[in-house]
Amino acid sequence: MHVTHLSLHDFRSYAALELTLEPGVTAFVGRNGQGKTNLVEAVDYLSRLASHRVATDAPLIRAGADQAVVRAAVVRDGRTAILEVELNPGKANRARINRSPLTRARDLAGIVRTVVFSPEDLALVKGDPAQRRRFLGDLLVLRTPRYAGVQADYDRVLKQRNTLLKTLYNARGSSREAALATLDVWDDHLVTTGSELLAARQALVTDLAPYLGKAYEAVARGATRDDARIEYAASVPPVVDPPVVEELAQQASRDPRSLLEESFRAELARRRDDEIQRGSTLVGPHRDDVLCTLGPGDEQRLPVRGYASHGESWSFALALRLASYDLLRADGDDPILILDDVFAELDGDRRDQLAELVAGAEQVLVTAAVGADVPARLSGATFHVAAGEVTPQA
Repeated sequence: MHVTHLSLHDFRSYAALELTLEPGVTAFVGRNGQGKTNLVEAVDYLSRLASHRVATDAPLIRAGADQAVVRAAVVRDGRTAILEVELNPGKANRARINRSPLTRARDLAGIVRTVVFSPEDLALVKGDPAQRRRFLGDLLVLRTPRYAGVQADYDRVLKQRNTLLKTLYNARGSSREAALATLDVWDDHLVTTGSELLAARQALVTDLAPYLGKAYEAVARGATRDDARIEYAASVPPVVDPPVVEELAQQASRDPRSLLEESFRAELARRRDDEIQRGSTLVGPHRDDVLCTLGPGDEQRLPVRGYASHGESWSFALALRLASYDLLRADGDDPILILDDVFAELDGDRRDQLAELVAGAEQVLVTAAVGADVPARLSGATFHVAAGEVTPQA
């Protein structure tokens, strides 16, 4: 998979840009603030319909413009498709494939697959749980695009349920009884969508774990593939151990997820009074985390957050991204790799190791403040970026 042409209209610092790209490595070099990251951000936006730098779309619109358009010609399995998204702050975004409108913009997610390495990646292991939930959510949609809809449904139900919980705190008499009956309905919706999302995330972590160990061994000096581990930490208590769940489901001719739904519903019932007091939903995928740990054995294993050195944290963050890349490749696609100003953050050994590991990708897009930051192993086409002008270098 690779992008052959990128068109931007009023996206970030670019009023209009037409850029031809090739497979292999392409480096965008220029001082900070000149617009080089904006280019790779646009490619990544087509993949996830979200930025790796900001939480909302508004900063992506050029100052003074009402909307922005990102369009790219993408080659996948020898066929070219034109993907386009129109960003409309305050209104619904619109998307097209080969000029044909999609019913929902989110249907574009996952058609292009990208894996982004950036300085912000350190937050994956040192930041709050929201960073890790977002990481899982993005990877889940890239593997199975329909989960964009599941996540959107869950977010909608969660918002409605939280609103109802806030009104229940002061409700009395018949109005309270009516609100509680309505809460039961929202509980059902939350359990249905939340259990689907929870089961998918747990399966994703299971699939990702062996790739993480292998990647950490490759980027951390003296490490083995057993040193780095991830584990999904759910706010819904486990019913029983997974093998037992499967056995019980077979005996009762039930889907294992129905057991998860029962556990979810029981935990909501147990926490109901607490939720009403706080006016917030305290159980569900929005409260979950991914535990990142390091150590040669279970007894010596410690959380990366709070215990790992800066170098170990960087190695773990890089390993998470490399594991994502390897997992997507194992699914049958070669994602576009984006290395956004990451080499300036790494020491010489990690810089060379990362370059060696990703050099064989079908397309690698690199940004760097100076050309010397780009390892020789990633030599390829180079563009100089200054004041929004992108010019090829010999």
